[in-house]
Amino acid sequence: MITVKAKIHVLSEESPVVPIVIPDLDEVRAFANDLHKKGLPWQGEAFGWSAEYTPERAEPPLDSKMTFTPADFVIGESGIWFFSMMWEHGKDRAPVEFLDDKNIVP
Repeated sequence: MITVKAKIHVLSEESPVVPIVIPDLDEVRAFANDLHKKGLPWQGEAFGWSAEYTPERAEPPLDSKMTFTPADFVIGESGIWFFSMMWEHGKDRAPVEFLDDKNIVP
């Protein structure tokens, strides 16, 4: 884990900068892959952030051309730091990852 600073956007014109702890993505991936192997829904806290895993479902998402609902794992808070993994090509294929760290101050 590393401590970084993030710009927090609020309704005023000010954007305070606060320190936050970001987990190592390899550790997050290992945690998510372990949940994925178990295939059970999970929700809680991981690495100090809210997180959730939802297993694949046979039913397609509403208004989608997909033939199933992919498994997914999400961690973090949108607008601060957020990471997700979605097994959109099937549960036995590599997941697609998304990282939102645009508010992390260099």
